[in-house]
Formats: sequence, C-alpha cells, structure tokens
Amino acid sequence: MQGSSYFLKIVLMGEGAVGKTSLRNRYMGKGFKTQHLMTIGADFSTHRQLIDGNAVTWQIWDLAGQQSFQSVRQRFFKGAMGGLLVFDVTRPETFMALPQWIEELWRNSGRGVVPMVLLGNKADLKRAVSKKQAEEYAKLLSRTVQQYGFTMQYLDTSAKTGLNVKEAFELLGRQIIQAIQSGKLNLA
Repeated sequence: MQGSSYFLKIVLMGEGAVGKTSLRNRYMGKGFKTQHLMTIGADFSTHRQLIDGNAVTWQIWDLAGQQSFQSVRQRFFKGAMGGLLVFDVTRPETFMALPQWIEELWRNSGRGVVPMVLLGNKADLKRAVSKKQAEEYAKLLSRTVQQYGFTMQYLDTSAKTGLNVKEAFELLGRQIIQAIQSGKLNLA
C-alpha cells in the first residue's frame, strides 16, 4: 500500500548557539562544521524523506535564538505544524528558557498547540543538564499536551556525531502525520 504525501512546515527553536543550524545541516547530509555564523532572523530549507511509506517534504525553519530577534521571529512561526525544541546540554540556561519557546510557538503558529520533540543537543560533550532532568521535563510537557492528542518525547542529539539527528526529524514527522490523520492538528 502506497502512503500519502505531506508538506510539513516545522521550526527549529531554542536559544542562540544550541546547535539548531548544525542539526539541520547534519540532517540534510551537509556534515558538521565547528564554526557557524549566527542566524539572522530565520533561515529555511527543504528536504524530502520517506517516513513509514509517506513522502514527506519538509520546510525547515531555523529560527535565530537571540532575544534581539524575537519580534522578527514571530512571523516565521506562522503555519508551523510542529517543532524541534533544542537546548544545549552543557548550558543550563538554554534548558531554563524552553517554556518561553514553547509559548512563542503555540501563540504564533496560528494552529495553537502543535507537536514538538525535545532535543538535548551536544550530548557528546560534558553535561550540565542531566538526561533524567530532560526526560522529566518531557513527561511534564506530555501531561500538558496529551489533551491535544500529542506526547512530548525527549532525545539526546549530537550534530557533531549524528546521534539521533535523523531519528528526531522522523519522530516529529510521525507525530505530525498522526495528528493530521486523526484530525487533531488544525490545518486551517
């Protein structure tokens, strides 16, 4: 049985220098670079992938994490069907900032609550935020979003080594597709 085709707009969000651009580049097969220029406002790219027999065309918006871009960033959330919520496991302040990012996505997507996957990036480095802390936060968020038909899952990732990068996108894709098929995701 042949699957369906989906065009999925998602956002990569989190504080500056958590590795959003590196995760996107790794996922798209561009490898890892140790030096990056700061994202100004937002940058997007497209990528195609099969997920469980479904042809997915991703529109991936990489949003600037610096506070100075918050007002510009709002318009790039519009129409997002989901997000990868990224923090740096070596910088606790990036973990503490996650609630603001969630609120910003849900307020500005035009769809309300949408699926997300929580990513602890730079897992190849010495941790300052434990995996247990991140998993507990994901469980807490799951209790909030379950009424909308979603769960919040957590993955350690490393753009440098490739750890769970493809899995993160696939996990988000499955959640969005399931939400579309079940009518839980507002497509208006």
